[in-house]
Amino acid sequence: MDAILNATNVWLWAVGTDGRFTFSSPASRELFGYEPSDLVGRPCSLIIDLSDLKTARKPEAGAGPEGLILPARHRDGQRRSVEVVGWRRADVEGRGTGFQGIARPPADFAVQRPADQTIAARLDRLIATRALITAFQPICHLGTGEVIGAEALTRFVSSPGRSPDRWFDDADSIRRGVELELLALETALIAAADLPDHLYIAVNLSPSACLELKLSDIVEKSSLTPQRIVVELTERTAVADYVRLAAALAPLRSAGLRIAIDDVGAGFSSMRHILKLNPELIKLDRAIIAGIDNDPKQSALCTAMLGFSSQIGADLIAEGIETPAELTALTDLGVKTGQGYLLGRPSVLSADWSHWRRRNRPSPSGDAESYVT
Repeated sequence: MDAILNATNVWLWAVGTDGRFTFSSPASRELFGYEPSDLVGRPCSLIIDLSDLKTARKPEAGAGPEGLILPARHRDGQRRSVEVVGWRRADVEGRGTGFQGIARPPADFAVQRPADQTIAARLDRLIATRALITAFQPICHLGTGEVIGAEALTRFVSSPGRSPDRWFDDADSIRRGVELELLALETALIAAADLPDHLYIAVNLSPSACLELKLSDIVEKSSLTPQRIVVELTERTAVADYVRLAAALAPLRSAGLRIAIDDVGAGFSSMRHILKLNPELIKLDRAIIAGIDNDPKQSALCTAMLGFSSQIGADLIAEGIETPAELTALTDLGVKTGQGYLLGRPSVLSADWSHWRRRNRPSPSGDAESYVT
């Protein structure tokens, strides 16, 4: 039975009369990012919001009268459609004991809702025209002002105007998020050919994108060596299987590619990411950096992270440095690397990137432009 349950993407579930899970099959990992043990005993609203039943739709004809297409909440916060079939459970005397059923990805991943059709058409146009560009934000040595790396940030030039997060969220909603991520990666690595060749390039990828075989092809075809590429794994994205993720990244890491854990301190899972993946870089979130010059607790946490990162052989990077006082406080604590609006804003202009060849010290006034240009 265990072999059968592990071999199918159909999720078997059961909930008691209190609405809490009493059983979950292993398919919950792929569908929702949760181990079965993470779900048992927890309320079903963790995944399915019962208010969504009001707007649930039937799947295509023939899928069964009890099947409903519902938005389900993945552990990474994204909402993804699943087909759910459920039935009432009862004891030998006919008294209700809860519900049980199955859930699975919709049998046909083709877009069906008008809203989804609109998103798909918009993505098709974007991908066909490659209407996205890359902005790079400098990553600096805080003592010398030297630019040592650059983070790649995707910008969309297609109509309608939307934030990058909105584009990726829309793509995720119709299961095309990884496709868009890999296009953004390819675009960034092409643009990075115009950056000074002593810089490393940090690119943001989800765990799902890191599992794609195409990732290796994109890196291998890039004009950059793997030693110049850093994959920033977002801290907010849940990892369903660390062993699988580490195995997928191992060949690239052996070739010199490095891993960074992004947004550390912004959510609950950052330390688990660090312990499981042994990254070369740890990026402290702006939430820890903002006002660090006036908050002893933030200073203490930063000091602790410095010691921890040193012990595991990782470099610590402070994100979101925006004031001279924050820069001074971080430098005094011993943080050597950082990025933020004070040090340099993202730019899509190669003329700006060319200035990053210079080695400069921060100006006494803390002026952002004189720091990196």
